[in-house]
Amino acid sequence: MTTFTDDQLSQLSKLAKNTLIEHLGITYKEISLDKVVMTMPVGPNVHQPYGVLHGGASVVLAETAASIATAINIDQETHVCFGMEINANHIRTMADGLLIATATPFHKGRSTMVWHIELTNEEGETICISRCTVSVRKKKLTSNKKRGWDINKSSI
Repeated sequence: MTTFTDDQLSQLSKLAKNTLIEHLGITYKEISLDKVVMTMPVGPNVHQPYGVLHGGASVVLAETAASIATAINIDQETHVCFGMEINANHIRTMADGLLIATATPFHKGRSTMVWHIELTNEEGETICISRCTVSVRKKKLTSNKKRGWDINKSSI
């Protein structure tokens, strides 16, 4: 099993600067080719009007975990990945604490990858289950100058 170093996790965190990932406080906890664990704090900034976690915030965390899981499984010099489809079943609510997403593979193919993502609270209770299909495409662009980083230079 390949695991990633603290330096590589730090690089991922830097790439998240000024993105929805940073805005929601999503962090990387564990990354390997067959398992990605990420967390997101739950509080008023991700609540729906009834004062509990908004389902859309859960979906953002689930898709982020699936996208990162796909990205580390492809040759980033020649390919790029994009979320294609996601579904989510919201099992229970939470108002505060830490939401933990664990993505594991259902299918890892050349053109798509499908991930099962379980979102739990800190007590291990299931908050949401999700399945996300991520498309894998050959690169057409060589850089993303607006973001200030070269997608061909990724070392992850």
